[in-house]
Amino acid sequence: MDTRSFPTKGNLILAKNSLALASQGYDLMDKKRNILIRELMDLINEARTIQEEIDSTFTYAYSCLQRANIEMGISTVSQLAYTVPIENSIQIHTRSIMGTEIPKINYNEAALSPTYSFSTTRESIDIASEAFRKVKDLTIKLSMVENSAYRLASNIKKTQKRANALKNITIPTYTKLVYNITNALEEKEREEFTRLKVIKRQQSKR
Repeated sequence: MDTRSFPTKGNLILAKNSLALASQGYDLMDKKRNILIRELMDLINEARTIQEEIDSTFTYAYSCLQRANIEMGISTVSQLAYTVPIENSIQIHTRSIMGTEIPKINYNEAALSPTYSFSTTRESIDIASEAFRKVKDLTIKLSMVENSAYRLASNIKKTQKRANALKNITIPTYTKLVYNITNALEEKEREEFTRLKVIKRQQSKR
């Protein structure tokens, strides 16, 4: 038998403290969940906006590339593509939202200097290069937003489980324990009061 259920004043105080702590914990979990959900909804809206923009930008970039291929030839454009340096300016940091680590990406958003000669290329190459630079920027932003949304959703799920456990298991358990101990102590007090009255009555008869 659990010693915490014994009807003593000490156990009653402990049960009340545990109940208060569980109720406070549930309130905090509920607030945390609401904050995370609000952040998640903002990220979902941002991701939707970026996705729409990236779709149109991809379409435009490939049309520019197609035009460059027609004007200069696929092999020439492929050779020029190899001159583009590898992106190595990306740095990933994190920020915390209610204990959830959210990625924050920093990188050089400035336009790259041309790696080819203007005298031997056409304007379509410049246009295609700039279009795909925008595609890169949007792709990086979308990956950051989607990763953040995934992490928030995962934490919301964990927070919801903890809140449900407190609401449906812990709080009812301690509420029942406080009720049972209180009733048992009150019953003991009534029995003690009755016993004292009987003793007093017997003493008065002597």
